[in-house]
Order: sequence, then structure tokens, then C-alpha cells
Amino acid sequence: MVYFARTIHNALHNVLPYKTKQFFFVLIKLSIVVGAFYFIYNKLVNNGALDFSEFTAFLSKNEVFSIKNILFLLFLSIFNWFLEILKWKTLVSFIKKIAFYNALKQSLGSLTASLFTPNRIGEYGAKAIYFTKQYRKRILLLNLIGNTMQMAVTLFFGVIGFSIFVQQYPIEISIQRVSRFLLIILVVTAFSILGLKQKKYKIKGFSINKLKDFIKNLPLKISSSVLFFSVLKYLVFSFQFYLLLQLFNVKLLYSDAIIIITSMYLLSSIIPTIFILDVVVKGSIAVYLFSFANVNELTILSIVTIMWLLNFVLPSIFGSYFVLNFNFEKQD
Repeated sequence: MVYFARTIHNALHNVLPYKTKQFFFVLIKLSIVVGAFYFIYNKLVNNGALDFSEFTAFLSKNEVFSIKNILFLLFLSIFNWFLEILKWKTLVSFIKKIAFYNALKQSLGSLTASLFTPNRIGEYGAKAIYFTKQYRKRILLLNLIGNTMQMAVTLFFGVIGFSIFVQQYPIEISIQRVSRFLLIILVVTAFSILGLKQKKYKIKGFSINKLKDFIKNLPLKISSSVLFFSVLKYLVFSFQFYLLLQLFNVKLLYSDAIIIITSMYLLSSIIPTIFILDVVVKGSIAVYLFSFANVNELTILSIVTIMWLLNFVLPSIFGSYFVLNFNFEKQD
């Protein structure tokens, strides 16, 4: 949608009067914000897994949200996004120094613009549009590198957690399905390696060699800092989930809970979903995994919904301000 807006801007730049052109772009920005808010509302009110009235009644019954608890949960969410913004600022410094406020604006604005796109794919275009044309391809690559590192951290902890989980709980695993999945991974990996060896292929206008050079030229200081932020972000996010378990009086040791939490994020991250449905997918997986620890289904669905509200819905509300104030003419 952001690229669509840019295309309209270029096409109509010399055709429509200034006021008419401005009206069109205000309309586009409003449609992004209204669309995001509609999807949030629809997911809360028409959630097949968790009825909103049942959710609010359950929260009221358990009385988990004292002022102290709310402030600490908000602190963790703010810290989580602080790390995400620092990660983006660090990545962009490879090609251009930007202020923390600009990194905040780009991170939250792109979250709002990508909220209802498959697997947050809209984030790539949304961040790139904040920069002039000469930077955009490299911005796309930097965003890909950042997301890949975060995924690598999720896979690393998830594989460890899930390995312990299958040993600790009587989960039935179909050898045939696992073999089929591994075969698919092997085939995809083989084709990827083959494709990387073909110099004529291009990705987003970059040849494979240029892509390799771009990644190789990324300073170790930047890549190590981004990896550190990714690990810390994952730990904060996981701890927040554990804290909510404690607030709902779930009697699980941290060591036992973290095994299930890391397994949950592993499984939910490898299932392609529309981002707005992320809360449903994580909820279904979480209910299944926590059922082995005899945790109430309603408790888990409520925690997953609260995590979604705190870490994605709330930041996207602030991000809507940056979307509405976005100006094509004033991008750096």
C-alpha cells in the first residue's frame, strides 16, 4: 500500500493541482490507519477462539491488573520496542546516520502500515519510503538482515526448547510427517544454494554477487550489535509472557515455562500467516503446548491476546500518528 501511494504520487505529481494531490495522499494515509484500526477491532470483537466479553470478564474476575502490574508490563513493552528501534537505528547507520526519533518514527509507522499485510511484508516498503530513491534498495536489504537475525534467534532458542519439550512431555510425533518436512527443507535449501551460485539471478535489482558483497561489507560491530539487540528483545518478550503466567496464578517454574514458551514461538514463527491472524495462530499453538502442563485454555488465550495488545496493537496506535503525518516531499 505504501508503494502504491508512492506510485500515485509520481504519476500525479505534474497532473493534479497541489491541493487535489494533497487530498489524495491524506485519503491514502487515512485508509491505512482506518484499515489497521478496523482489523484490530475485528480481531478483538470477532475472535472465534476468544470472545471479547468473555476475555474482559475473565480479566475482571482474576483482578490481575493492579497499577503496579500494568506499569511493569508497559515498561517491558516499551523496552521491547526500544530495543527494536535501537536495532533499526544501528542497521541504518551502515549507509546513513539517523536520529533515534527518526528510527522510532520509521519503526512504529511501518508497524502500522504493515499490520494487516501477510507476514508483515508491508514493513519493507514502509521503511524504504522514508528514504530517497538512492537508499531504498539497501534499506530493503538491511530490513531483511534485521528480520533474519531475529528469526535466527527464535529458531536457536526454539530448537533447544522444543528438543527438551518432546523429551519431557508425551507428545506424539509422526515420523512420516517429520521426514516429509525435512525433505521439503532439504529441497528448498538445495535450490537456494543452486540459485546463489547463479550470477545472472537478481533480487530486488541486486545481483547475487552484490548481495553477498553487501552482507560481507556489513561491519562486525553493527552485525554483532543487531544480534545482541535481537537476543535481548527475545528474552524480554519471553519473560513478559512468563510474568503474565504468574499474574494469572499459573504454577510453573521459569525453567518449565520457558521450554513451552520457546517451543510456542518456534512453531508459530515457521507457520506463514497474515500478521493480524498472528494472535489466533499463537493462541492455538500455545493452548496445545500448555495443555501438557495442565494450564487452563482461557488463561493462555487471554495471555496471548494481552501480549498482542501490548506489543503490537499499542505501538501501532502510536505509529498511526506518524503515518498520518508522513510527507512524501520531506523525506530524507
